[in-house]
Amino acid sequence: MAKESGQKVIASNRKARHDYTILDTYEAGVVLVGTEVKSLRAGRASLVDSFATVDDGEIWLRGLHIPEYTHGTWTNHEPRRTRKLLLHKKEILRLIGKTKESGTSLVPLSMYFKDGKVKVELALARGRKAHDKRQAIAKRDADREIQKVMGRAAKRGTGARR
Repeated sequence: MAKESGQKVIASNRKARHDYTILDTYEAGVVLVGTEVKSLRAGRASLVDSFATVDDGEIWLRGLHIPEYTHGTWTNHEPRRTRKLLLHKKEILRLIGKTKESGTSLVPLSMYFKDGKVKVELALARGRKAHDKRQAIAKRDADREIQKVMGRAAKRGTGARR
């Protein structure tokens, strides 16, 4: 069996980047059972409402929805079970220290296959208030407008030199 190479995104949590300020990101492996992997290979997963917690020195992913495998039998998995995340001990200790700070939480940003293994991009994030969200949207729109104007100027500049 040939080994996969590269990355294939399974699911992404686009709303997390809107609701949180991302402070730091980590790549973590996920402990899964066979039918979960088969369901993920079909591209079926939802990171909405999922989050990570620290329990007894381990990181656990909660609320991740992986639907039951359609061709599975009685051995099928539970769709919203708690799954263990695999990180280095130093990273876990750093996350334990940082999550004890008020207002920070662990949020999964995306789930993907990397060299045939399922990985989760986990973010240490701080929740945004409504006015912060409005400021972020206004800044993004202003940056887009600047890029648009600069693009037009660049096009005009090259066209006039004939």
